[in-house]
Amino acid sequence: MVNSGDKSGQYRRHPSPLKEGSLLPSDPYLKSQAAFWADYVDKHIYQGAKLIWDSKGEEMQKGVEEFLGYLKVLERELGEKPYFNGESFGFVDIALISYYSHIIADERIGNFSIEKHCPKLFVWATQCMKRESVSKTLADPTKICEILIQIRKTNGKED
Repeated sequence: MVNSGDKSGQYRRHPSPLKEGSLLPSDPYLKSQAAFWADYVDKHIYQGAKLIWDSKGEEMQKGVEEFLGYLKVLERELGEKPYFNGESFGFVDIALISYYSHIIADERIGNFSIEKHCPKLFVWATQCMKRESVSKTLADPTKICEILIQIRKTNGKED
């Protein structure tokens, strides 16, 4: 039994209730890699995006550069594969695509282009958006952008 305060057993192997074609690879090493990259997304993408919508001027430009750096790390991991899991849509894809509407909004606010700076990631996102389960689930990026602009105005970051 693992004490609930003990995080050391967090990635211990246990029988998975998921069947073939699951969102996580069956190989323990690949599964731990997927967990690492999903954690990277959770730790860096929101915080990186916040550097953009919660700043202005030179500080915003530094935020854009830092955010693009995080995306480029993910783009290198994606490589030439259609999905992070290889040929199939998986756990890391879900982790990152869930931020896509926010990424598009930050792109507009920060005046940069994902297509230009991270072309492989752009192709990946376009492919993910063709999946009905993705396109019907994500928030409208225009609405996200409007909300972020309102937050920026309230915080004195937008004229």
